[in-house]
Amino acid sequence: MAFPRNSLAGFTLVLALLPLCFSHYLYPQFYHHSCPRVEEIVKSVVAKAVAKEARMAASLIRLHFHDCFVKGCDGSVLLDSSGSIISEKGSNPNRNSARGFDVIDDIKTALEKECPETVSCADILTLAARDSSILAGGPEWEVPLGRRDSRGASLSGSNNNIPAPNNTLPTIITKFKLAGLNLVDLVALSGSHTIGFSRCTSFRQRLYNQSGNGAPDLTLDQSYAAQLRPNCPRSGGDQNLFPLDFVTPAKFDNLYFKNLIAYKGLLSSDQVLFTKSEQTMQLVKLYAHNLELFFQQFAKSMVKMGNISPLTGKRGEIRKNCRRVNTNN
Repeated sequence: MAFPRNSLAGFTLVLALLPLCFSHYLYPQFYHHSCPRVEEIVKSVVAKAVAKEARMAASLIRLHFHDCFVKGCDGSVLLDSSGSIISEKGSNPNRNSARGFDVIDDIKTALEKECPETVSCADILTLAARDSSILAGGPEWEVPLGRRDSRGASLSGSNNNIPAPNNTLPTIITKFKLAGLNLVDLVALSGSHTIGFSRCTSFRQRLYNQSGNGAPDLTLDQSYAAQLRPNCPRSGGDQNLFPLDFVTPAKFDNLYFKNLIAYKGLLSSDQVLFTKSEQTMQLVKLYAHNLELFFQQFAKSMVKMGNISPLTGKRGEIRKNCRRVNTNN
């Protein structure tokens, strides 16, 4: 039986769009039959964790970011050291700062009861990041799923690929570019610093010795710097915590960008978005004045980041415990 002409055209269009919908074999309905309650379970555990400690929302988004920038979004950041595996948890970006591992463990335990050996740790991280954004008052988005878990970690990749608080803007741009992310993604994703905290050790040089000449960073508002110094002295207090957005530290909004315009970005890697490039400066101004546009782009960039080199098909595995590879390989 022949299709009517307009139906055939529609069918052809659907076929043409299929590769876009199922890029990397990731799609939101991946667990609809094998584990239909996956999103409900993840959200429930994340909601309890964020209710207990608001800061956890930022920590889970950061954990997903630190996973994806090393070998792609494959759950490698969750692995503990064992056998030939040297954990990424000991890298400079993660040591004494990466957190939320217990929350991922709790989600995994709940999902193993519901649908054993079905949902990957990499997908759990991706869903937890999205739910964290929503719970903090930020944007929501549909999460493509179907990632599998790596059987290894990369300590060197974690040390070298994740943007650092004192990196120059060209270095940060290069690290994003190597991950397949552009300037728009860089500025939008940096906006996640509208929630969460940073340690004194991550910005101390801005207060005392920005360029190695014993002078502070003059792109940091000096009255704000004076407020920071008592709890971030020249030596000691490395682990003392400071809000990345001092105005609304627990609310996902666009105050982060407004702070940059006022030269009150806490990290050098944040402030350079406003001071070192005309292109990034314009994006900062855009998102500072248009919350809806920032939310839309943040959601798009999070999906794009979540699509970095996923393991699909027969590659990788579905870990039974997110901290270690399966023993039956």
